[in-house]
Parts: sequence; C-alpha cells; structure tokens
Amino acid sequence: MTTPDATDTARRYYFDAVLTPNRSLSRRGFWLLMAVLVVALGGLGLAFATLGAWPVAGFCGLEVFLVWGAFHLNYRSGRMVESVRLDEETLTVTRSVPHRPVKSWQFQPHWVRVNMDDPPEHDSKLQLSSHGRTITIGSFLTADERLEVAQALRRAIEDWRNPTTKSWQTAT
Repeated sequence: MTTPDATDTARRYYFDAVLTPNRSLSRRGFWLLMAVLVVALGGLGLAFATLGAWPVAGFCGLEVFLVWGAFHLNYRSGRMVESVRLDEETLTVTRSVPHRPVKSWQFQPHWVRVNMDDPPEHDSKLQLSSHGRTITIGSFLTADERLEVAQALRRAIEDWRNPTTKSWQTAT
C-alpha cells in the first residue's frame, strides 16, 4: 500500500482495517508439493512409457503443469488487498488487485449502510451501500470474519454519527 503523507498522520480514524486473503500453503510447502507431484507423476509416466503407452507420460507432464498454473493463479489472487478507513470526513474503500489498477470508493458516513446477514451464511455478502451505489468487500473472508468486520464497522459508523461517544484512534 501507499505510505501515509504528512497530512495523513494528522488524521484521526474511527475504523482502519486492511483485509487480505488467507493462504494456508506456504511457498516452501508449495515447492515440496510440486516436487512430490513431479516424482510421482514422472514415475507413473515412465512406467507407462516402458509398457508402450508413451502418450500417458505427456499427460502426466501436462497434469503437473496444470497444477502449477492453478497454484500460480491462486497465489496471485492472494495478493489482493482491501483497505477500509473511516476518518473524520469519509469512509474510503481501496481495492488493490495484482496487474489491475487500484480502485477506490468514497462514501459519506452519514448515509452509508453496512449490510450483512446475521447469522451469516456461507455465501453472505458484506456490502456497503449509499445513494444507489453498492460495493461488496471481503468476499475472500470466511462468513464469520465478514460478520466481525461488519459489526466493527457498524460500531465505528455509530461512533462517527454520535459525537458524544467518539472513540478516536490516531493513525501511526
């Protein structure tokens, strides 16, 4: 993400969250998995090739390539970052996806609604809407994580709307 500028450090935030997808398989685990696949499928392909079914070896190589490609796409999508900030003036959502332009939406906190099923279902969406615009955030989070973000954001917006109970957070 970007580094805060001089004016940003003076701002106070009611809510500041950075949402990122979870990837449970580390890079080391990925390379270990690929090594096991290469050895297993290479041995299988070699066995079939010695029996005269040489096209099977090519399909084993194709399978290794497809698994590698699927993991490559998965890790690339795992670099997505969504930032949600509620400051003294606006609610800003910024989405950064690899190889795409950064998108940003701003809402006036007085009018924004946070929509989320409670209790959450697996396909429940966390949506912010205002003045006919609706965006979905945190689609890569689990349903419980989306509900947690929704509840925290609702509390922060309520603090913003009710000046007598403001609980300020200063940016660092």
